[in-house]
Amino acid sequence: MSPPVFTLLLTLALAPSLVQAAKPRQFIDEAEPAAPNSITEGKAWEEGKIDLPPWPKDGDLVEFQLDTATPSRFRYFIDGQHLIIGTDKVVRYTLVGESPTGTRNITVEGLRCKAQGVFRTYAYGSDHSFKPVEGSDWQTITVKSGDQLHRELYGHFLCGPRTFEPRPIPDMIRALQGK
Repeated sequence: MSPPVFTLLLTLALAPSLVQAAKPRQFIDEAEPAAPNSITEGKAWEEGKIDLPPWPKDGDLVEFQLDTATPSRFRYFIDGQHLIIGTDKVVRYTLVGESPTGTRNITVEGLRCKAQGVFRTYAYGSDHSFKPVEGSDWQTITVKSGDQLHRELYGHFLCGPRTFEPRPIPDMIRALQGK
């Protein structure tokens, strides 16, 4: 084979690699997509409509105990008849805290069973009716906040362990009753 023919054949054989070398290398010169094409963004969470429940009846209250080293002076109850899970997966309940003198603090609240639980107060009870709370925000449930009540509602009674989903309502009632 003569040198010009050999050079021509070599050039033709190396031409595809020379063309590739002229293109920018994707892993260095171009940003990769943030996620594979098969992954689509989920729909942002939206809170559902809130209907305030009726005033709780004493016969519907389920008493529960907090798991503390020293017994609480307060007694705590949830209205078992109006404990619901909304379509937005918020657990909504009426919470009753009763002092040793019999004075009651009553609130309508919602709790989200996400990785770090959050709760929100929708209304306060007074004179056998609920007064809506305007502009209340979701509050993060943390150990540092000192809010033992909501930590236990989140961790022991209303949310499934390690699932970040609400328990079924019958399971919530059994957990509140200590069963």
